Amino acid sequence: MLNQIIHYFQINAASYWQAVWQHISISLEALLISVLLGLALAYLAYQHPRMQKWITSFSQGLRVLPSLGVLFILIPFLGVGHFPALLALIFLGLAPVLINTVLGLNQVPASLVETAQAMGMTPRQLTVKLSLPLALPYILTGVKLALVEIIASATLATYIGAGGLGSLIFTGLGLYRYDLLVIGGASVALLSLISMLLLDFLIRWSRRYAA
Repeated sequence: MLNQIIHYFQINAASYWQAVWQHISISLEALLISVLLGLALAYLAYQHPRMQKWITSFSQGLRVLPSLGVLFILIPFLGVGHFPALLALIFLGLAPVLINTVLGLNQVPASLVETAQAMGMTPRQLTVKLSLPLALPYILTGVKLALVEIIASATLATYIGAGGLGSLIFTGLGLYRYDLLVIGGASVALLSLISMLLLDFLIRWSRRYAA
């Protein structure tokens, strides 16, 4: 099998790196939108406690949706290709960011908030200078969970024509090419591992910063 893997890279290096780039680009695109939406909804929930139950219930509902199920649900409405795959990945990445951000904001001591208000801080200043910095470790934990889930689920996006490393895996399954399965699976695992290590470093840094 090792000879097959070496032979594959000798002939298909360009197509491999194209698949890697497709996988990374759609994952980061989905993560960015998930983080922006998650932060906005979490802040809305934090500012309006009556809405918090509904927003968190919605995010919990998103978490139970299977990745492949989301993809197939969107096909009748949006067809196949990059956009429906991106939308499905956004849904999957939104819940971890939203849940952890709400949790982090709720951990901000009320005494600190009251002190900041007494010092004349506006709601915007309170959010930017106090609440978000203290909640940052929780937010980054949500980002880490979202990114790992998105990277893994982006493999399934190949089913609806979004490209990426999933093409290697499904081609390997269809042709009984174990070398392609190993290359595709190992590449996805490596991307996930690098993402986790990077975000673990940022989480440790944020805890020192928040302290």
